[in-house]
Amino acid sequence: MVALGKILQEISYGDVKKDVIIDSKVAIDFIKKGDKLILHEVKKSSKLEKAHVMQLLYYIYYLKKEKGIKEVEGRINYPRQRKVVKVKLSKEKEAELLRIFEKIKEIISLEKPPKPKYKRYCRKCSYFEFCFC
Repeated sequence: MVALGKILQEISYGDVKKDVIIDSKVAIDFIKKGDKLILHEVKKSSKLEKAHVMQLLYYIYYLKKEKGIKEVEGRINYPRQRKVVKVKLSKEKEAELLRIFEKIKEIISLEKPPKPKYKRYCRKCSYFEFCFC
């Protein structure tokens, strides 16, 4: 699945700076510069769109808070569907991220991680082995 995504990205977006890694914490599929920095993530399907949006919101948050970049937005590109989703970090979305960070801290502090909950899309996930093997 990951390899298919890489190939799809190469074919669809061959003319931009790709696979940008920042501080070994953020890996952006590609970036376009203009009046503002626009981060792009290329996804095969929009089935997990909320997760894709949260991923991109984190990247935007990181660049604003850790790197001081003020004018940054995101786009999720679904080339097979010819769909683009615009992503902006609003105050509400930032508050949601901060709540998620707190939940992550709670999970990390547990003696044992919680048991994973199997979902029908788990088999197709790149991290399946981490949870269930």
